[in-house]
Amino acid sequence: MDTHRTRGRLFLLLGAMCLAAVAAIGAAALAVNIMERKQEARNPFYRVVELTDDTVDPAIWGKNFPLQYDSYKRTVDMVRTKYGGSEAVPRNPTENDPRQVTAQSRLEEDPRLKTFWAGYAFAADFREERGHAYVLEDQLFTERQQVTRQPGACLHCHASVYVAYKKLGEGDIIKGFEKANPMPYAEVRKLVEHPVACIDCHDSQTMQLRVTRPGFIEGIRALKASQGVKDYDVNKQATRQEMRTYVCGQCHVEYYFKGPEKRLTYPWANGIKIENILTYYTENPHKDWTHAETGAPVLKAQHPEFEMYNQGIHARSGVACADCHMPYKREGAMKISDHHVRSPLLMVNNACQTCHNWSETELTQRVVDIQDRTFELRNRALDAMVALIGDMKAARAAGKTDADLKTAMELQRRAQFMVDFVEAENSMGFHAPEEAARILGIAMDLARQGQLAVRQPDFAPNMFPSTTASVKPTEREVTPAPAPGSGKGGSGEGGGGTNH
Repeated sequence: MDTHRTRGRLFLLLGAMCLAAVAAIGAAALAVNIMERKQEARNPFYRVVELTDDTVDPAIWGKNFPLQYDSYKRTVDMVRTKYGGSEAVPRNPTENDPRQVTAQSRLEEDPRLKTFWAGYAFAADFREERGHAYVLEDQLFTERQQVTRQPGACLHCHASVYVAYKKLGEGDIIKGFEKANPMPYAEVRKLVEHPVACIDCHDSQTMQLRVTRPGFIEGIRALKASQGVKDYDVNKQATRQEMRTYVCGQCHVEYYFKGPEKRLTYPWANGIKIENILTYYTENPHKDWTHAETGAPVLKAQHPEFEMYNQGIHARSGVACADCHMPYKREGAMKISDHHVRSPLLMVNNACQTCHNWSETELTQRVVDIQDRTFELRNRALDAMVALIGDMKAARAAGKTDADLKTAMELQRRAQFMVDFVEAENSMGFHAPEEAARILGIAMDLARQGQLAVRQPDFAPNMFPSTTASVKPTEREVTPAPAPGSGKGGSGEGGGGTNH
């Protein structure tokens, strides 16, 4: 009996010792893992190669930043949401266009756009947007290149042009920009190799975010001047959180080619609301083309995401573009931003739920509801525009002159730009729902007034928004304060601790 008890106690003792040993080993392993993770976090990149201010190829940057580069390469993905993105449409390669897939045609989806843009290159080819990986080749091979002779200024946003500008300007990117703008597109195309790349947004030595596009550097200086801030230098005076929007705003903006020198210009001298921009185009007379069916001197909006976003609740809450389109994620101990730039609807967990405590289904449906409503208004506004164009075309056929249609042409110019402002902005109203609805409502009114002006020679329109008085810009439009408790704006990766 005593022997059995002794053995039992011995087994219990041995078991306790084994458990203690396992616990000690586990604790030691955990401590080692924590130390490794801390060390990993202290070294957020691998210094495999030396980067310089002339290193354009993102694959070379990828040797030091493999995690970011891996996600950057995924911008080749073609995934569609209800109102954005694209599915791969097969095509037969040709000598002039070797692409085996492309995006679906918006002109085939909505033939009204051909009437809307009659006489302009966009009436020949306009397709759904694809990822950053395609911005250079899609511009090179668009049928619009066959319709018009595009200038080198077009590459300002469609290629990694920073080093090309430096070389053309002998170290001065502004001088290089000025030389490249009026050059034929094909000549400037020979100077670039890559679409948007790491060097366009990052300093090669510190990884700090920076603006490299002269159009934005000059545009934001003009905008700040309209707010009373003189000689604004975006790369010295912008906050880190602002830079996480500005690097995107370098290209996702409204612009035009000014004068015979084709200087790419952002029309922000009066502010960035649509009324400010229309005022600018009145004070600095400009037309993108003459409408083929009406004879009106009209404007083509580009992709004014920056301008529209600044009128929305996210900008007012201090949320940057990168917070939603390049949200932070964890890779081991490292916190990095996702360089797979895409719609937040494809990554609701990281992009939306960090701030919004609702299910993915609920958040997605909220976005779709906003976009559905905007799309309905867009359709009604586009119908009104097509009706106005039809009436003006019939009036021309009946012998009406420019003098007879002067009022109608001015109403078309304003209404067309406002509809196009929402059409070209790639969020289908989500960036600023109230603003998008306001713009489309005014556009419908202007288009219907245009029809009355065609039919009644003495018609006196209410041409709101007025182009004789600017809407005063507010500082918050471009300097949003971080939202209390938003959790945004934490440290990023990279040697400088800032990343988008």
